[in-house]
Parts: sequence; C-alpha cells; structure tokens
Amino acid sequence: MREIVHLQVGQCGNQIGCKFWEVVSDEHGIQPDGLYGGTPTEAELQLARINVYYNEAQGGKYVPRALMIDLEPGTMDSIRGSPYGALFKPDNFIYGQSGAGNNWAKGHYTEGAELVENVMDVVRKEAEGCDCLQGFQLTQSLGGGTGSGLGTLLISKIREEFPDRIVATFSVVPSPKVSDTVVEPYNATLSVHQLVENTDETFCIDNEALYDICMRTLKLQRPSYADLNHLVSMTMSGITTCLRFPGQLNADLRKLAVNMVPFPRLHFFMPGYAPLVSRASNAFRAVTVAELTQQMFDAKNMMAACDPRHGRYLTVAAIFRGRMSMKEVEEQMNNVQNKNSAYFVEWIPNNVKTGVCDIPPRGLKMAATFIGNNTCIQELFKRISEQFSVMFRRRAFLHWFTGEGMDEMEFTEAESNMKDLVAEYQQYQEATTEETEEFADGELDPEAQNEHIVE
Repeated sequence: MREIVHLQVGQCGNQIGCKFWEVVSDEHGIQPDGLYGGTPTEAELQLARINVYYNEAQGGKYVPRALMIDLEPGTMDSIRGSPYGALFKPDNFIYGQSGAGNNWAKGHYTEGAELVENVMDVVRKEAEGCDCLQGFQLTQSLGGGTGSGLGTLLISKIREEFPDRIVATFSVVPSPKVSDTVVEPYNATLSVHQLVENTDETFCIDNEALYDICMRTLKLQRPSYADLNHLVSMTMSGITTCLRFPGQLNADLRKLAVNMVPFPRLHFFMPGYAPLVSRASNAFRAVTVAELTQQMFDAKNMMAACDPRHGRYLTVAAIFRGRMSMKEVEEQMNNVQNKNSAYFVEWIPNNVKTGVCDIPPRGLKMAATFIGNNTCIQELFKRISEQFSVMFRRRAFLHWFTGEGMDEMEFTEAESNMKDLVAEYQQYQEATTEETEEFADGELDPEAQNEHIVE
C-alpha cells in the first residue's frame, strides 16, 4: 500500500540515494544482501509496511523500488562496489556512456533525451507493480548536467504520465560561497524554471549549510560527503516515516503537500533535523520534546543556506519520532507560534502541521524532522539569479548550450521566471490580513458588492 518510487539521477543524486538506502535498510532491518536480519518480534513492526520502499522477491529477499540513472557509467560502478551494491535490481541501473559534462542542455535535450525512454519504461514497470502508488521521490543536484538536465526532463515526463501522483524532489542547490562548477548559475536557473512548474514539493539542500552543521554542531573536523549525505538521508527518511511505521498522527507526501503549499509555485522547502549533537556532549543532554522543538527551529539547523529570521514562515511541518505525549507536542508547537508570531505570516492562523510516529530512529529515544516553507528561500534564488545575469549579460559559456540546440530565448524565460518567483515570495512576506488590493481591476471587493445589492 502507498508505495513510493525512488529515482536517483546524476552523481550527486546517486551518492545521496545510496546513503538513503543504507539508512532505510537499517531502519527496516534489511541486510546488505536484501534478506531480513531482525528478530521475529521486531519483524512485526519492521516488515508491516516495508512495501512503501521495497518489493519482495523470491526467497524472502527485499529489493528497493529504486532507479539509478546517470549519463556515465562511473557512478554505477561505485554503487555496485559499495556494501549495499548487491541490494539493487540490476535492471534498474540505467546509464549512458558519454556523460553530460556539467551541461544542462546535454542532460535535457541531447544525451538525456536518448536515455529518457529507457528510464520511463522502468518507471512504468515499477509503477504497475504497485498496489496504490503514492508518488515519486527524486534526488538530484541542480548545479551539474545530469541531475539538473535529465532530472528535470524525467520530472516533466512523469508529470505527463502520472498527473495525479505526488512528485517530491530532494535538490542540492548551489551554495553561496562554495561552488563546484563554473556554469552552476545557468544549470540551476534552467532547472528551477522546470521545478516551479512540475513538482509538488522540492526540498532545497545546500552543501555549505550541511558543512556548517557538521563543523559547528556535530564538531566534525573534516566532514566528508558521506557525512553530509547521511544528514540528508536522515531527513528524507523522517519525511516518510509515518508511511512506514505506526504512529499517533500520520503525515504522508500528499498531506505534506496540501498543508505546506499555500500557492502552487511556492513549494520550495528548507529541511532540518533534530537532535544534532556532537558525540562528546551527547551524554550531557536529555532529549525532550521542548529541546527538539527549540533545536528544530534554530537557524543553525537549516539544511539550506538561508536565514529564516530574514523572512517569514508561510507554513511548517514537524514530524516527531518516538514515544511522547501528543499534548506536549501540541503545547510546544503552540508555544513556538505564539512567542515568535512576527516570524509567521498572520493570514494563515495555524501554520504548523504536526505528525507523530511511535518508532524512533535506530539508537535514539526521540527525533524530529523539520520542513519549513519560508519566504527567505528567495535569498537563494536571488543569489543564483544575480550570478546568472552577470554571466548571461556577456553571453559567457553560452555556446556550449546553444551548440546542443538550445535557444537564447529559453535562458531569458528561465531568468524572468526565477525573478517572478522571488517577487512572489517577497509579496507574500509583506502581505497582511487587511489588504484588499488583491482583486483584479474592475472587480469590487465582495463586501462592497454586497452593499451595492442592499442599496
């Protein structure tokens, strides 16, 4: 019931995806060979709803419902060679030979377009094997070529074929200071142009913010990508935890979308996770609901490099895991909204959606996943947009994209769409309850119209 099909595209997407499967397999007691390794008493919990992410094959082997997609074979080889490489179905590795070379146009139009039909065949096959498909989740980065180009192409194809299913993406966005590729602003802008139209929820993750969490909070001296990916995986697993384990108050992808997206274009979220503590100070803290709530809303805990104090929350989702009293959770959520009312928009009276699941992550008594829809995410788009404009004004690097058959017009459209998105966030940040200018020209305020009739 309520299955999710997982796609991981490009090198970054595949690395995050692999870590995610390690975390989820651990939660469900699945060993690297795909067999269940827990005790019969644990099995009742761990296997009850395992079909959200796994198909059961013969001989009691569980196979992830995952597609590994890339335009070059290198990443696939490293997945196969990893400890969990034998878990995945060999038919679900779909890869090209030439690579996208950090070029969005190659991923979206030329190389990617050749591969996309093969991918869609496997997607259909996985979707048809589902009892009641809930939706798709996709991991990608927006700065490269494959994750952004082929990733967005896949999303639009999936949208066409499964219009009523939820599409959630975990997208690694370009960081403010650290940049891995020079053409990042182009790739990211062209991707956002697609994501605005075609996804239901996009979780924005940012390497710099993750590095900060690892250095400041977890006190890791030299964080590796594996550490960063583990943080992201904990959040990803937290978002679907209510589908997989019993709880007092359930939340799923669709409930999230309905409660979190006040306007269809504004579906870019900042994820967070608690408790995050360094190993040294772990013994000195008691994890309570109050402590989790305080850490969850802390600006240092956001996995996107935006400061929530610079904007206002449109909506928030908080998913708690572990044995706790609902009363306490509700009190804490109320508390946060009352004390910091300036940081929540006033025209949505109860901004926070809560979910509570009874089963905590392995090794913890309780934990919480935070998802915020805050207007400060515009900082991120503004930053990319400014970098884009500077390069595009000089038409730098453009020949690589036009050489693959793209038109300059597409760049202009993507740029203006991004600017519109920023303007929309700004407009709702400043909106108050009293405003009545929202009515189109020539339309009267409904109350005024009624007075007309009375006269």
